[in-house]
Amino acid sequence: MTTLSAEQRAEKSHVAAVGAREAKLRFSHRWRWVFIALLLLVTAALALSLFVGSVTIPAQEVLTALLGGETSRAGWTKIVQDYRVPKALTALLSGAALATAGLLMQTLFRNPLADAYVLGISSGASLGVALVVLSVGVGTTTLLGAMGIAGDLAVVVAATLGSTAVLLIVLLLARRVQNVTTLLILGLMFGYITSALVSLLAHFAAPAQLRSFNNWSQGTFGDVTHAQLPIFACVILFGLLISAITAKPLNAMLLGEDYAASLGVNLRRVRYLTILSTALLAGVVTAFCGPIAFLGIAVPHLCRLALRTSSHNVLIPASILLGASIALIADLIAHMPDAQIVLPLNAVLALFGAPVVIWVILRQPGLRGAM
Repeated sequence: MTTLSAEQRAEKSHVAAVGAREAKLRFSHRWRWVFIALLLLVTAALALSLFVGSVTIPAQEVLTALLGGETSRAGWTKIVQDYRVPKALTALLSGAALATAGLLMQTLFRNPLADAYVLGISSGASLGVALVVLSVGVGTTTLLGAMGIAGDLAVVVAATLGSTAVLLIVLLLARRVQNVTTLLILGLMFGYITSALVSLLAHFAAPAQLRSFNNWSQGTFGDVTHAQLPIFACVILFGLLISAITAKPLNAMLLGEDYAASLGVNLRRVRYLTILSTALLAGVVTAFCGPIAFLGIAVPHLCRLALRTSSHNVLIPASILLGASIALIADLIAHMPDAQIVLPLNAVLALFGAPVVIWVILRQPGLRGAM
């Protein structure tokens, strides 16, 4: 065995350091172009959501309505300002929230198939919403329209508490169950239990309440009003801020909890913050838009593929941009421009998300073996 001299070891270390710097520069260059592409994609998707819809409105008229002017037809102003703008902003915020929540849960559970919908967390939020909505008199065409700001806050709190409860239960079980498939099955079972409780509540609800609740349960970005949008946006932005705070300690946890603790990471605090962020993000979207599937599970994997990194400092902003873009595009497809039909939003997202899930399973040897 050849022993290297001090000069040779120093030269080898220098070469390794130079190689590491060059690799970092290549990745930084790649990240820059990916983020530019994501910014262009979300900008284009947002513009299409505002300018294209089931009602054909000339682009100049849409721009006039967006700037607060009077269009040649009064109905066009109402469509743009009261429907397209809130719907586009809702889709943008919802996609960002669900994608980030999915990324956090995949790290927290060390499970590539974790997300709010699969683990039953969205069902827990649905149960919280059902307890509030189906127990009060709501007789409008939208689920939350007649409840006012106090009602909106009550629904958000109920959805957050419901999602938190299920998340904590699944997290406790994850410590005892190491098998990925078993954990996913347990999450699905909790989803079935909460869905059964919701069905029982719906059975005793008034017809108007039940009709509104059923429409909500299909998933839609179009029911959030101008009055509700500030609450919706503030809760999501707060949840995204918490997720940004946890980015660095989550990076340390990727290498193991013992390693993270040796670096001074407060593991309990990070878990609590991650749970709070996930519950807020998944809970508020479910409260206002209904259970939205596949965004949380698919988007983080696409970001990892494009950026070739596991760093949350990079993946969180990328997931926000890509999640927002896909939500806007899915909503645009669901509303079929120049058509009078509306496709189910979750059906559109399933056509996008299911192939990604299949791809994740096939490329993970551990998951193939567990199945």
